[in-house]
Amino acid sequence: MSTTATAAPHRILCIVGARPNFMKIAPIMSAFARMGEKVQATLLHTGQHYDVAMNHQYFEALGIPSPDINLEIGSGSHAVQTAAVMTHFEPALDAAQASAVLVVGDVNSTLACALVATKKGIPVIHVEAGLRSYDRAMPEEINRILTDQISDLLYTTEASALDNLTREGIAAERVRFVGNVMIDTLRSNLPRAIGLPQILEAHGRSDFQHAQGYVVLTLHRPSNVDDPEVLRRLLETVRTISATLPVVFPLHPRTRGMIEKFGLAGLIDIPQVLQLPPMGYLEMLGLMQDARLVLTDSGGIQEETTALGVPCVTLRNNTERPITVEQGTNTIAGNDPEKILAIFRDVIEHGGKGGRVPEFWDGHAADRIAQDLCAWLDQRRAAA
Repeated sequence: MSTTATAAPHRILCIVGARPNFMKIAPIMSAFARMGEKVQATLLHTGQHYDVAMNHQYFEALGIPSPDINLEIGSGSHAVQTAAVMTHFEPALDAAQASAVLVVGDVNSTLACALVATKKGIPVIHVEAGLRSYDRAMPEEINRILTDQISDLLYTTEASALDNLTREGIAAERVRFVGNVMIDTLRSNLPRAIGLPQILEAHGRSDFQHAQGYVVLTLHRPSNVDDPEVLRRLLETVRTISATLPVVFPLHPRTRGMIEKFGLAGLIDIPQVLQLPPMGYLEMLGLMQDARLVLTDSGGIQEETTALGVPCVTLRNNTERPITVEQGTNTIAGNDPEKILAIFRDVIEHGGKGGRVPEFWDGHAADRIAQDLCAWLDQRRAAA
């Protein structure tokens, strides 16, 4: 009997901590399941995002198995949260006897678990490596840079990420260009996307007029919502846009709180702006799919709109996903009302920015990761 047939499975501990991770881990867990007895994948949820109902909604919608381990960390400052994840993760890692720890994205849990694993001599695999905004005021940027430095194997979503990693001294042989697992999730779930008519019915808002199309807005970054003047300018711009096309605005709890704190609710308490609670994945997918334009400060939505071919305005001064601008449908506008309105007018008059789907955003990135990682672990085992 061959060595491969009798070898013990590779035990891979997969980490999620916050909702952006869920869309990335779903196709990876499925790809590992398709590897059969070669892989034993364990899912650990740090509990960094602790909204039980929302977490369940995402896990159920995306077909992610319930986490095998939940650390239930909860909220806190960056330092408190990172330290808590590290403290609680270490005994869980010891018990798991993992061959490797796989982390995704750039949240605090990503860095915290990577630090613990690498100090214990366990290989760290980083999915969505090499993205850079070059804005170190973003906590996620620090998480990305440090996680990449200590990772043994780095999977990238776009070819240009290798240039970023090379400049930071990371050897090319540690890097694999595999494509975007977020797009795997998007493509597999498009047939189940929940559109605006169903959402309106569910929320008792069948009166909302959207026959000529609509704009989707998401807003949550501190740089946009914590400064009252910046937030005012953005909401005034949204109000102006809504006079031409209605705006659908799923409100992040932080954003809603800041709007109320600064006394700005009157700017959007109008019939043309539909304020909704946070949406599940399938609802957001349906909203974006049919939108004329998406306004956002989210990184993932920049990628999803490019895959969907929907014009996107990024309400930030930079992006760690430049391919969405260079090849996709994304335009950087910051919080400048004139830029935002100019792009909106282009959408109304000419249809907005077109683009193409980048290389390897084909729905098979997770399979490429699973196959490459198993081969890499086979080599390590053989060399041990």
